[in-house]
Amino acid sequence: MPLRSPIIAVFAAVVASSICGNVSAAQAAAGDAASAYPNRPLRFVVPFAAGGPSDVMARTLGQKMSQDWGQAVVVDNRTGAAGIIGADIVAKSAPDGYTLLMAQVGDTISMSLYSKLPYNFEKDFAPITLVGQTPFILVTHPSVPAKNVQELIALAKSKPGALSFASGGTGVASHLAGELFKSTAGIDVVHIPYKGQAPATADLLGGQVAFMFNNPITSLAHIKAGRLRALAVSTAKRFTGLPDVPTVAESGFAGFDVGFWLGTLAPAGTPRPIIDKLNAEMAGIVRLPDVIERLAAMGVETIGNAPGEFARVIHADVVRWAKVVRDSGAKAD
Repeated sequence: MPLRSPIIAVFAAVVASSICGNVSAAQAAAGDAASAYPNRPLRFVVPFAAGGPSDVMARTLGQKMSQDWGQAVVVDNRTGAAGIIGADIVAKSAPDGYTLLMAQVGDTISMSLYSKLPYNFEKDFAPITLVGQTPFILVTHPSVPAKNVQELIALAKSKPGALSFASGGTGVASHLAGELFKSTAGIDVVHIPYKGQAPATADLLGGQVAFMFNNPITSLAHIKAGRLRALAVSTAKRFTGLPDVPTVAESGFAGFDVGFWLGTLAPAGTPRPIIDKLNAEMAGIVRLPDVIERLAAMGVETIGNAPGEFARVIHADVVRWAKVVRDSGAKAD
């Protein structure tokens, strides 16, 4: 092979040196930005109304972050379109760490539920951390003659199409948890969608529907008062708020694991040193005893994992819910 000419060799060396210099400069700039971050107020976009789990989590994090960093953290509730409006605001924001999203499991469902989204949930956001998770509780009205999951399934199979299950709306996580249960158990039951978990719970309390997958915030008080019967929890491990209630997996359906999670995201392209700084701060906050206690009262187990781990959770749920949406035929547009 012929040797390169001295001129070409010198030119290549200059180019390589320039590239290395540019990379080093970029890394230094990112490091400087992270060391100065944050030096102005942050905005936490919550795509749902005040008072819900997403809002409470954002305000809990924001209060602690403001105390630690000496900068205001403004919670901005941007409701509408099942969280799409708020998420789109963050996706299109500057990737500087000053606009953050409180995301939830429904965002992974929307990827397949809607034929068109103004963003790609996996590509247009940078995961920070999975901050918490809560199970769904499979609850029935006390008049339903089923004391456990197997009895409910036997009842449904004895009366195909006669039993109905409620949800907070077509395509929301509680609906698709029910659809996954329906297909896993091989039963014929009718889905009744409502405009939120509260009205769905009201009709379940009234006996208009037989069962639903409900969140602890909405259902726990009714379970403890005997107005609803808890048959199982949807996550892989038991719920500390109802330690005697088995999981769906323990009830004969190994691998059934559905939870409602909350996590934080930044716009894609946010410098990694800033993501790492946010991750360390938020993961530390959700491990504080007073935060754990406050969120446990809502049925939320705090987590605080690494960005890469959270990214894997998101991808796994996008794939899983796409199959459930496809099998159920659910569509939101």
